[in-house]
Amino acid sequence: MSEALAQCDPIMAKLVAAHGPCPIPTREEQTAYQSLFRAIVYQQLSGNAAGTILGRVLTLCGDPTTAPDPAHLMKQSDEDLRACGLSRQKIAALKDLSAKRIEGIVPDSKEIDHLPDEDIIARLTAVRGVGQWTVEMYLMFTLGRPDVWPVDDLGVRKGWMIAYGLDEMPKPKAFKTMADHLRPYRTQAAWYCWQAVDSVLPDL
Repeated sequence: MSEALAQCDPIMAKLVAAHGPCPIPTREEQTAYQSLFRAIVYQQLSGNAAGTILGRVLTLCGDPTTAPDPAHLMKQSDEDLRACGLSRQKIAALKDLSAKRIEGIVPDSKEIDHLPDEDIIARLTAVRGVGQWTVEMYLMFTLGRPDVWPVDDLGVRKGWMIAYGLDEMPKPKAFKTMADHLRPYRTQAAWYCWQAVDSVLPDL
């Protein structure tokens, strides 16, 4: 698929040549509920701290290996969840996520495979504390959707600026259509933009 992207644009062709094949998209066996559960716990924390808190929450809920059953999470008291290290905002978000999974707003894996990206974004951002960027990362790295364009991602916008020799980073509204000629490979284009940033960091 990287070869197809390279044929869309000479700049992307140079990035493909410099950085090799893109490792995404791929498809992981993780439900939307599991992915968002982890994302909420990890928000604004270092990986080690978040991992410790997540482990405590999973142990509290009876299974230290995966996200708890939504109904089981709903039965946990706020006090017990606070003792695991969760903030009140994250507790509210996790309980809202669990409630929306029970209601069917957060789809299961079988249903989500048949939903377009836009519908997934609309349904998952209905969860408290879950923004569009979080869902876009889920679409890219868990579902392996090939044409996601995260216009609010600072790294993607900076990489585009570097690769295309712009004087400043494009604003999200304008950036939304800048990669239209790269459809349906914009997930990979975003990955190459990240590589463009990483490749110049030592020289900044």
